[in-house]
Amino acid sequence: MIREIDIHHFAAAHQDGAFVVDVRDPWEYESGHVPGAKNIPLSHLPRRIHELPRDKDVHVICASGSRSYAAAQLLAGSGLRAVSVRGGTNAWIRAGKPTLNGSRENVA
Repeated sequence: MIREIDIHHFAAAHQDGAFVVDVRDPWEYESGHVPGAKNIPLSHLPRRIHELPRDKDVHVICASGSRSYAAAQLLAGSGLRAVSVRGGTNAWIRAGKPTLNGSRENVA
């Protein structure tokens, strides 16, 4: 069973330094993403799984929660501790949380 968390639990985890991977396409990511989220499109995930930590939860986010759930299944099947963020980036934005635009993961 894949773990899913709502946006409020995700916000708390994010504040505590959670590792976040955004599985949307680059153009989606660049239009607004969770600060610190690493962009690995779902179609690239199988060949880039080595970039993800094995020693902590990997919070997976997309636009609404569908792709993140599928990605979390893939990651869990590979032995990672995957958590899908229900509602995705859309819920993050609706909750008034900060987003970044562009391809950078963090503000310099």
